[in-house]
Amino acid sequence: MTARMKNPATFLPQAAELLMALGKIGADFGVDEATLELTHLRVSQINGCAWCLEFGRHNARTSGLTDSQLIQLAGWADATIFSDAQRAALALAEHMTRMADRSNAVPDAIWDEAARHYGEKELAGLVVWIATTNLYNRINVTTRQIPGTW
Repeated sequence: MTARMKNPATFLPQAAELLMALGKIGADFGVDEATLELTHLRVSQINGCAWCLEFGRHNARTSGLTDSQLIQLAGWADATIFSDAQRAALALAEHMTRMADRSNAVPDAIWDEAARHYGEKELAGLVVWIATTNLYNRINVTTRQIPGTW
């Protein structure tokens, strides 16, 4: 695979600054790093963003995620090694990412389960984090960014 172009943010310094700021926002809202990395990786799996998966692999190690968690992430709904809070965040991430798959993109049950584990400030962080991951995925997949190049 060959990149179609350099990352578009390299041409737009303001965009690069904003993207980097958005990429740090989840932790600023009190969501633990492991949960953020799990949601980042899961969204990137769904969207097929190899660049983000490789980048996320590095961050996953520093956040304390285990090999078992990384391997079982694709099947998280049936895995027993994730906490209830992580499962709620992963469900929210999947529904936010697959909005076109259903008329009620994020059902109340999904939101309510996430709200059972996270306060409003943490939910704000998760929502922005998941949306930002989707944004990064769309930029990287569209322009065919090469994994491991950063």
